[in-house]
Amino acid sequence: MGKMTFKKWLLLATGIFVASMIVGLLLPIDTLPEGMNTDFDELAQLLDDMSPGAVFFFILFRNSSVLLLSFVFAPGFLMAPFLALAVNGGVLGLVASLVVQEESLGFLLAGLLPHGILEIPAFLIAEAAAMSFGLAALLAIFKKEARPRLMPNLRKNFRYLTIALLLLLPAAAIETFITPLLID
Repeated sequence: MGKMTFKKWLLLATGIFVASMIVGLLLPIDTLPEGMNTDFDELAQLLDDMSPGAVFFFILFRNSSVLLLSFVFAPGFLMAPFLALAVNGGVLGLVASLVVQEESLGFLLAGLLPHGILEIPAFLIAEAAAMSFGLAALLAIFKKEARPRLMPNLRKNFRYLTIALLLLLPAAAIETFITPLLID
């Protein structure tokens, strides 16, 4: 296998996410963990009780935290970005399946597409950067000759992470202010 370019990392991240989403879509609804619907209902109620500005910052903080924590913990044998991709893809698939069953495909698309066009690529870019950095850090720990490549790798992937975090700003604004109008 040749050098892993960022494009290859992005394809790998996308593959993990899409495969997990397909698994989530295919799981029978009755296999959902006990109380999962209740958790979603409680979150929806919490968000309904907040001002739009508070909802915006809640969404932005939650999404940014996932990306930052995944990047920071990526050197832990790449488990953080892999789990973030697998869990988020799986949950998206499960929720999509539930929403289509209880509402409609149009409702799902209206609730997901406007902000998802920015949020999902931001997530994939950040997780690809986390995997690339995580592997470089692991190689630097175990191979002395890989150590000089660590800082350039960190700088390059931190730029990708920054781009992803910046994409979350308009995504959170759309999710807060436009998505509710579309699904009402």
